[in-house]
Amino acid sequence: MNTHSLSRILDEVADRSHGQVLDLPDGATVEFLTRPDAPGGFCAMRGTIPPGGIVPLHSHDDAEAFLVLSGTKQVLLPGDAGLEWHRVRAGDYIDVASGTPHAWHNDSDQPVVDLLITTNRLGQFFEQMRRPDGTAGPPTPDDLARLGALATKYGYWTATPEENAAVGIHLPAPAAAEVSA
Repeated sequence: MNTHSLSRILDEVADRSHGQVLDLPDGATVEFLTRPDAPGGFCAMRGTIPPGGIVPLHSHDDAEAFLVLSGTKQVLLPGDAGLEWHRVRAGDYIDVASGTPHAWHNDSDQPVVDLLITTNRLGQFFEQMRRPDGTAGPPTPDDLARLGALATKYGYWTATPEENAAVGIHLPAPAAAEVSA
């Protein structure tokens, strides 16, 4: 395949909807390009992080490979001095090995679109993580509780608010529960 054909394919993946888009509690969306139950053991998705969007610090046993199709963002990965932020942009490739703590922050004013290749298992996690009502916006306390339970079920690690704050991720606090009189 020549680079002109590859460029055209990547532009199509970045610019065009192919199927059902799932709204995730962190504000990102994923769209399956291959189903998470398809034979072959891998799942391909088109992921979009909106301007200002954050995927908090986490890790899982499933490797992920990201090709940034459009936009720029920050990615937090282990480096020589511990966890380090790196700017990535369209054309950059990020390989996240199994068990690697990582996070994303779209600090630009444009959406970031990635081609994501991962395991069927992580694809199934995304499918279950989606907001059941399809709403967008900041995570609700119910979203966070459901996400925590799902991460535990899959054996995934999610950072505490303090661990996120230590790497510069400041998440909005969940709304306080109403106290009845």
